[in-house]
Amino acid sequence: MAGPMNGDLTDMLAETRIVPVLTVPSTASAGPLAEALAAGGARCAEVTLRTPDAEQVLKAMAAHGGLTVGAGTVLTAEQAERAVAAGARFVVSPGFDDEVVARCRELGAPVIPGIATATELMRALKAGLDTVKLFPAEPLGGLRTLRALAAPFPGVRFVPTGGIDASRMAAYLADPAVLAVGGSWMATPDHLSRGDYAEIRRLTADAAERSRT
Repeated sequence: MAGPMNGDLTDMLAETRIVPVLTVPSTASAGPLAEALAAGGARCAEVTLRTPDAEQVLKAMAAHGGLTVGAGTVLTAEQAERAVAAGARFVVSPGFDDEVVARCRELGAPVIPGIATATELMRALKAGLDTVKLFPAEPLGGLRTLRALAAPFPGVRFVPTGGIDASRMAAYLADPAVLAVGGSWMATPDHLSRGDYAEIRRLTADAAERSRT
């Protein structure tokens, strides 16, 4: 079942299965990055609010039109509001926060909260959400932890993020509880500092291909 607020996002993630997680230091990178990701087959991307220009990057990437762009590392209700105003089509947080979820609901923005425990997962369910981000996935124990959390909650879908790379992606996607996988390996700050958009496109295309197998 998809929550009423997250239905469209859930459908898209079920189709694309990969979410590039981006930390973009400069607004100048936004256009070429969006082009490279879209050319590689990505349908969405998460711009983390970890840099001073993140909101402007989000706005520029959202204007590109080739991607559904969301905001990540959203820690407060105010950040959620600013992100949606900048063009974010969805909101991702590293943990569960009632105020962030409530504000996203008021804004009509799909939200995927981070969880690391069964208690946090139950709070998300109580808030009407059944799609959550397992974060940080690999340091928490990876698939072993995800399966342990999924067992008592068969209706929940997970978007594991944190420490996942191309070599680990397929194992996660093979699990029926996993809706999609988030990762930064497709477009790292190092790629961006070098302006290596060809490599970003190649890595994204590789991930997109792996997600279909």
